[in-house]
Formats: sequence, C-alpha cells, structure tokens
Amino acid sequence: MSTLDLARINAELGRDAPALVNWALGLGQRAIVTTNFRPFEAVILHMVTQVQPDVPVIWMDNGYNTEATYQFADAVTRQLGLNLKIYLPLRSRAHREAVEGPTPALDDPRHAAFTEEVKLEPFARALRETAPRVWFTALRATDSAVRAQMEPVSINPDGLIKVAPLLHWSSKDLYEYCEKHGLPNNFDYVDPTKGEEQRECGLHLAH
Repeated sequence: MSTLDLARINAELGRDAPALVNWALGLGQRAIVTTNFRPFEAVILHMVTQVQPDVPVIWMDNGYNTEATYQFADAVTRQLGLNLKIYLPLRSRAHREAVEGPTPALDDPRHAAFTEEVKLEPFARALRETAPRVWFTALRATDSAVRAQMEPVSINPDGLIKVAPLLHWSSKDLYEYCEKHGLPNNFDYVDPTKGEEQRECGLHLAH
C-alpha cells in the first residue's frame, strides 16, 4: 500500500467525501470506522455503510458518556444497522473511581495514564483484533491545530491507511447532510480525555 500516490489522491478526491469513501473501500482491504458518537457522527457512519453495510464500527466507550450520547449511539446503530463493536477499558468507571477518585484534571500528572486507560489501550486492542488496513475517521480540520495540518488520506507508520472524508466539511455541511438523509444527531457530548475544545485527545497523535 506504500505505492499509493497520496498527493494525487488528496488533490483529486480530498474534497469529494463520497468519492473518497468509494475509492478507499474499492481498495478491497479490511476497513473499520471509528466513532465516539459526538455531534454529526451519523454522517461518516451513513456515508461508509451506504457502500459497505457490514463495515466494523469501533466505539471506545470510555464509560463517561452522557445519557444522550448512549441514547444517540443506540438510535444510530438501529437506524443504520451498524456492525457496532464496543471496546471498554479493562477497568469499569466504578472500579477506577473507587480506587483513584474522579477524572483527573488536564494539568494533573495522572491525566495521561487516564487517557491511555480509557481510550488508547482500547483502541490498540481494537486494532489488534480487527486488523484493518483502512481506517475511516470523522475528524475535521476545525477540531484542532493538529488536525488542521492533516490530509484527507494519509498512511500511518504501521502502514494503516487513514481516511478522513469529512476533513474539510463545515458544521453547516454536516447539518445539511443529516437533514437530507434523516439522520439523528447529538449535541450533549463530553470527552473526558480532552476537557476543552481544540485540544487533542491523544488518539490521532499516537496513530
């Protein structure tokens, strides 16, 4: 896969999300989609499953999601018939908080270990178990400074082809797609590993 002409692919397809999805799935490689069921996540899930309905959808459920997020996850899974695979931390939230107390603050030295436990380790486990060659993600350039520097298609050091079809989409684009396709949405979302807007959670720095 290292022979892919990324510059050409990004130039020709980087701003055509459906075409990029078709191209990536057309490689004939094992693919996954990751989701956290944050706002507008139904867009990437709908777009990919329209082409490959049984694609594994990986959710690292950190145990700290809002009620609305869990309800949204169930609603989208039912509506789109998702092949959802949930990866949980090795300790429950109740176990972790009984031993270590509430979520550490961003400036707490323990925060890195918290992120590793609830997000990075479950994702590493998901990658081992599903062994994908293509990874679809809904990240967007407006999310953070790191993501603003990304290309829609890149190849990770381990050879995984990372595809972000919605990288250049605005919230208005995403909203209109949801409206057009009758997709549910969720705005009551919190990520305890980020804590604030424009901060990287670590997953896209590690991968």
